[in-house]
Amino acid sequence: EVQLQASGGGLVQAGGSLRLSCVASGLPFEDRAIGWLRQAPGKELQKVSCIESLDQRTYYSAFTEGRFIISRDNAKNTVYLQINDLTPDDAATYCCAVPRSSCLGENEYWGRGTLVTVSS
Repeated sequence: EVQLQASGGGLVQAGGSLRLSCVASGLPFEDRAIGWLRQAPGKELQKVSCIESLDQRTYYSAFTEGRFIISRDNAKNTVYLQINDLTPDDAATYCCAVPRSSCLGENEYWGRGTLVTVSS
């Protein structure tokens, strides 16, 4: 069974930073691309970022504006998302997702998220 467990969310002031983590199990982590999604209340699910397995090429949605950094530690089966200069628009539940093939494909697995709240 594939499990993706995100953590690291919380309440932060606008302008602050957070680092989210997602631990994966039940799949060959080092061979799979993995990324982050987010969903704010009443809004659609958004792709945030993704990192490939072999070359660790990264992809970011335009709204990340250079404030988000994705990374992975294959030894720990963990993907991270560093979010800097948080704004109230970043408030959402963030979860990680594993695409079927590469970051350019649809997601196959996703896990429960971690809530990020931003105070202005």
